[in-house]
Amino acid sequence: MATTVGVVGVGLLGSAVAARLLKAGHRVVGFDTAPARGRALQEMGGRAAHSARAVALESDAVCTLLPSLPTVEEGIASAARAGQVVMQMSTISPALTERLASESRARGLDFLDCPISGTSAVVAQGEGIVFVGGERALFERWRPLLESMLPRAVYIGRPGQAMVLKLVANLLVALNSAAAAEALHLVRRAGLDPVQALEVLTGSAANSRMLEVRGPLMVRGEYPAQMKLDLFMKDLHLIQDAARGAGAAVPLTDVAERLYAAATAGGHGHEDLAVVLTALAAMNPSGPEA
Repeated sequence: MATTVGVVGVGLLGSAVAARLLKAGHRVVGFDTAPARGRALQEMGGRAAHSARAVALESDAVCTLLPSLPTVEEGIASAARAGQVVMQMSTISPALTERLASESRARGLDFLDCPISGTSAVVAQGEGIVFVGGERALFERWRPLLESMLPRAVYIGRPGQAMVLKLVANLLVALNSAAAAEALHLVRRAGLDPVQALEVLTGSAANSRMLEVRGPLMVRGEYPAQMKLDLFMKDLHLIQDAARGAGAAVPLTDVAERLYAAATAGGHGHEDLAVVLTALAAMNPSGPEA
């Protein structure tokens, strides 16, 4: 059955989610502070609203996909009605997720912790995963809608637990991407053909999803954003905070964070996180360029 779904934040990931919903036959109304993104949504067949509050007034379910939530939170809450569900898909802290769930319940709203694992390009192809936290009955009620976004919507547990798993997934994305960069940097420094090396490595025991997705970007030295580095830095800090809260040592993540921070400081924050390769190249300024 067609549902009216609000999407607050139609950037890279939000637009991919909106496209999936439209393809499934749902109505989509969205809002973004960047007018060009609203126009792009309309070109896809959705409708652009003038505020987050307007989105909430028109929608049965509201999906939030934003770098930060505070002002939008209030806009959605002010237009909330009983039985409406907020699907929080932004990558935020587990503690904030728990607070939002509690505040939503106090306002008569349903709430699902729904972070997505997958780049915008992967989601657009229907290959990502939705991790879901919240009441099990609520998950089952909205499962058809979630599975129209992505075929794999997996129930994890209470609000906040899905977000922890999303941060764990991003930890692996960070480490695997940095490892791919280090490997391909060595390939170039050793004078090997990077195109051939990538082909061989992806067909070997050394393969990883990040090598497949980001290896070609690194070989070409072109980094169009699937996940912007400056946004991913926020995720890395959330991972480190969550690890401290859980009492878990993450020494490899700490090293990777410094590499990503160096790439950001080099002016690459608007590019894909695969640009971490440039931080390694900067450590060896002479010889073949990475």
